[in-house]
Amino acid sequence: MNKALLINEDTCYAMAEQKAREYFQSLYQQVKQKNYIPTLTSDIQSWKHNHIHHHSLFSFFSRGKSKADPRDYHNYIKYLDYTGKLDNYLDRSISYIFMRDLGKALDSKETQARIDSVVNSLKNNLTQPKENRENKNEIFSMAWLYRWAQQESIESAIIWMINKLKVVSNHLPEGMDANHAQRKLIKIIAGVVMHEIEEMGDKIPSEERARRLDRAIRIGYAYGLTYPYIDDLLDSKVLSEKEKKQYSNLIRTTLTTGAVPNLAGEWDDKNIALITFIHSELREGFEYIKAQQQPETIKSFFEQSYVFFHSQEVDREKDLSNGSYTNEELYIPVILKSSSSRLIVRSVINAVEDEGFDNRTFFYGIYNQLADDFADMFDDLQNGAVTPYTYYLKYHDKRDDLINPFELYWSVISNLIHSVYHSDKKACEVILDRAINGLKRYKERMGVKEYNEVMELFSSGNPNFNTIIQKMAAKADDVDFFDKLLRDHMITNMKNERKEQEEFSDLIENVRNQINHLLPIPKDDTLNGPIVEAANYSLKGDGKRLRPIITWIMGIQEYGLDQSAIVPLIKSLEYMHTASLIFDDLPSQDNAAIRRGRPTLHMVYDSAIAELTGLYLTQKAIEEQASLEKFNSKTVLSLVKYSSRLTEEMCKGQAMDLKSKGKVLTLEDLNTMCFYKTGLGFEASLIMPAILAEAKPSEIDALKKFAYHVGIAFQIKDDLLDVEGDLDILGKPVGKDEENNNSTFVSILGIDGAKKAMWEHYCDALETLQEIPRNTTFLKHILNYIVHRDH
Repeated sequence: MNKALLINEDTCYAMAEQKAREYFQSLYQQVKQKNYIPTLTSDIQSWKHNHIHHHSLFSFFSRGKSKADPRDYHNYIKYLDYTGKLDNYLDRSISYIFMRDLGKALDSKETQARIDSVVNSLKNNLTQPKENRENKNEIFSMAWLYRWAQQESIESAIIWMINKLKVVSNHLPEGMDANHAQRKLIKIIAGVVMHEIEEMGDKIPSEERARRLDRAIRIGYAYGLTYPYIDDLLDSKVLSEKEKKQYSNLIRTTLTTGAVPNLAGEWDDKNIALITFIHSELREGFEYIKAQQQPETIKSFFEQSYVFFHSQEVDREKDLSNGSYTNEELYIPVILKSSSSRLIVRSVINAVEDEGFDNRTFFYGIYNQLADDFADMFDDLQNGAVTPYTYYLKYHDKRDDLINPFELYWSVISNLIHSVYHSDKKACEVILDRAINGLKRYKERMGVKEYNEVMELFSSGNPNFNTIIQKMAAKADDVDFFDKLLRDHMITNMKNERKEQEEFSDLIENVRNQINHLLPIPKDDTLNGPIVEAANYSLKGDGKRLRPIITWIMGIQEYGLDQSAIVPLIKSLEYMHTASLIFDDLPSQDNAAIRRGRPTLHMVYDSAIAELTGLYLTQKAIEEQASLEKFNSKTVLSLVKYSSRLTEEMCKGQAMDLKSKGKVLTLEDLNTMCFYKTGLGFEASLIMPAILAEAKPSEIDALKKFAYHVGIAFQIKDDLLDVEGDLDILGKPVGKDEENNNSTFVSILGIDGAKKAMWEHYCDALETLQEIPRNTTFLKHILNYIVHRDH
């Protein structure tokens, strides 16, 4: 049954198109008459006094050694602070964001006060030593986001967002960029949050602020999904042309009726799971945004959304081989999609109508879009995409009527400075800074030769004006922006993180396989034979081997210990851990039937054999430790003493666990018990190789602190998996804790509270890594694995 139309798609698009046509015609007249040239020439002559510096002889010889590379994020910030340039750098950067993302006019005293406040706060965060900062983590890292969430009392929203970002990244098919999708999503969420913060002001009660920030994060994510799952997907080659048409029609129907249709049509076998998942995610996001709209504004929201979608579709359907597109056909969709993408943001959060914002955002959009299209023109050309730049590149020598997009770009700049921002000096300064910075970045990326060839083509009609621009691009200083620095830093970090994660996964798998070959105990034909057989059955289970893996990698890679020399230690750790699992599973303790995807030892043999096997493996572990012959005997003795004391304390933890059956524990009791039961196992895997390497006491203390938080985070994740996990993935039944009436982090704190506690320990552990004087990349990824695992 067809749904009734909520909006008239033709009418709403025609109205938006007419407004864009009028804007385009005004720009076209400026290009045709070239009256933007004398205006901007005058602006640049004034602007250059702040950016073309005549250096003294002394500064000429001294400046080279102090200039930092902008690609080195931390050192570049230090350089700007040291040279006294950081204040202006941050001021123009934040001013630009207020103009572009928030649609603000810079001549407002209120806006300037807000910019000053943000600049001061940001500068304080960037320049303070880590140990003095309230949030000690890398900006926009998971730990940084969670610490910020704690300050704002929105931990649940950030945990939800982190999990959602992971889901998106894991469900992007080959041919789509997961890093790009994640970065774009974070950027959009941040944009929506910024709008909400500006709407709220400073005097709102903290509870209401938290509620609205929580809502903004979820709305930002829901809106942001349209980029990877609509825009990027339709731009990619993942779907066939027929599938793209089906998918576009589904989106169109949703926006015109206000309801998401059921998934229908024919889909390739390789795409059906993907499109089913995307349909489900987008439906959830759409319903959430729709539920936030007021009855009096919902029609306007759908009209804006449709204009955004349809303008992208119009552009997407263009064919570069078609040489007959008019200037209007090339530019009007660009004006519409570039402005509506930001106009929607205020609409999705139900912000009050602001005519000034709407006008500034409408006129501003094409400025950004043309700058982006200029930077990407050769990639777009290679992909066959039609943009004003690719089209001009292909047809400029065949069609005299085509508008030069580079000339239109400068006419947009002139219009913004004088018609939209009313010749405001600061607006002029920031816009010209950004324009010249774009040219400098392009020149650096493409090289001088290609840059000059591009400029020769796009500025051939205005040689005098081009000379001025090129002089500015060559000589102007202090035109860079923090958002670009942060973007480049985030891209580098994401690439490095992904590369490190792949290397980590390969390393873990490689080391696990090597450890698995070391563990089997030689068969024994004596009376001990059945015990050895039982021990090998338990050791053969599909265990994670986290503890011996940590010892292997820390011992060999970080402490430089000989691989063959620490094999006994590796074996001893897994023997001790497996013994503890055998005891845990016994009918007298947890009475578990499945462990590591197989029946538990007492189910295959009997309780008596299981008890003896656990005891046997404990003693076997001590025997292995005593075999560490390549180390100083006193050092080995210290390790054995530490190991024995650890076993004693782990028994204490298990005794506490047994005594707690059927009782409601306090959080403090549970933390203590989990440290003894789980945390000490992680501690051993870190401390034992450190003891053999004769590490300093301060390092051992830091490792113990790290292990404490890792152990509890691990246990909380186990408790969550017992409630939310999957039997097939876990390799053991879910719901056992509730069945056995055990006190867990979930039973004490609830699911939401348990997740918050896990992330608190995650952050504490990550911050502790800063105290360890070694490469801690591996430990960071172990920590990430623990909180993100599904088994």
